[in-house]
Amino acid sequence: MVKKVILTVCFVAVVGAVLFFALDGSAKKDDGYKTVAVEKGSIIDLALAVGRIEPRKEVNVKSKIPGIVKKIFVDIGDKVSVGDPLFEIAPDPTPIELSQAKRELEIRQNSYDNAKREFDRVKSLKEKDLVAPQDYDSKEAACEEERLRLEQAKEKLSLLESGRMIDNSKEVANIIRSTVSGTVLSRMVEEGDPVVPLTSYQAGTDLMSLAKMDDLIFKGNVDEIDVGKLHVGMMTEIEIGALSSKDKIEGKLTKISPKAHKEDGSTMFGVEIEITDQGNKYLRAGYSANAEVIITKKEDILLIPERLLVTRDSSYFVEIEDSLKIITEREVHTGLSDGIKIEVVDGVDEGELIVERPPKEISVSD
Repeated sequence: MVKKVILTVCFVAVVGAVLFFALDGSAKKDDGYKTVAVEKGSIIDLALAVGRIEPRKEVNVKSKIPGIVKKIFVDIGDKVSVGDPLFEIAPDPTPIELSQAKRELEIRQNSYDNAKREFDRVKSLKEKDLVAPQDYDSKEAACEEERLRLEQAKEKLSLLESGRMIDNSKEVANIIRSTVSGTVLSRMVEEGDPVVPLTSYQAGTDLMSLAKMDDLIFKGNVDEIDVGKLHVGMMTEIEIGALSSKDKIEGKLTKISPKAHKEDGSTMFGVEIEITDQGNKYLRAGYSANAEVIITKKEDILLIPERLLVTRDSSYFVEIEDSLKIITEREVHTGLSDGIKIEVVDGVDEGELIVERPPKEISVSD
C-alpha cells in the first residue's frame, strides 16, 4: 500500500515537471512581454514636400524715368486695379545733365534749321528741273534725320524738367500706374528715395510688388528618395504652419522640376501644387507649409506595428500568442508600409495577438 502511494506521488511529480517545462521552456512562456492585436485600418504612403504659400504670379513695379520718389499713393495690403496710380517720380537731374540737355537742344535746333534751309533750296531747284533726283532725295533724308534728332533732344529736356514726354505718340509720365489688378504685397522705397530707371542696360529699382491673392500655389522641395514615386496630377494635403493642424487644405501636384538642387547637403527637387480647395481659410503669401503627396492609399486592411517584424533569410516573422498563452513563431507576407504600421497580406487574422518583447539590455563590461 505504501509502495503504491509512493509510485503515485512520483508519477504526479514527473507529469507536473513535464507540464511546467513544456509551458515555461519549449512554449516560450514569458511574463515580460506585451501583446498587440492585429487590427483593420487604413494606411497611406506619403511623400513630404516642405515649402511655402506663394502667388502664382508676382509683378515687380519699376520706373522708366530716373528721379526721386515724390509721392506714394498706395500702401501694403491695399487692392489696386489696372491704371491706378502707385508712385509719383520727381525728376532729379544734376545741373550738368540739365545744362547738357539744353546745349544739345540748341545744337540740334541749329542743325535742323540748316538742313531745312538746304532742303528748301534744293526743292525750289527741283521745281525748275535744275537738280538731279538723287541730290533732292539726299537732302530730304538729311532734313528728316535732323528733325528726328531735334525731337529727341526736346523729349530729353522735357523729361528732365517736368518728368513727362511723348514717345511714339504715347505719353511717358512721372506717374507710375499699375499694370495688373491685385494686392500690394510689399513696398521697397519711401518718399525721397532715389530711383534708378529700367532700361535695356540695367534692371532698375524695385519699387513695389503686386499679386493676385486669389490665385495662390504651394512651392516647395521633395527629397530625391521620394521624387521618383511622384507624377503630375497626384492629390495632396497641405498643412499651414500658421493654422491649426486640423485645418488642412487640398491641392493637386502640377509641376515637378526636372533638375535637382542642393539644400543643406541634401538633393532636392522643386515642386508646385495648385490649391484646389482652401475652404473658408484666409491664406497669406509667404506662409510656411508642408504638403503631403498621397502616393498610395489602402483602406480596411490588416495592420500591425512594423517594429514587431523579425527579418530572417529575406522573410518576415512574428510571434503569436494563443488563448493558452503559448507563443509560436509564424511567417507573414507584408504589403504597404508608412514606416510605422505595415499591411499584413497573409499569415495572421484580425484579433490575433502579436508578441512585443521588451528591448534587450546592452551590458557594458568594465
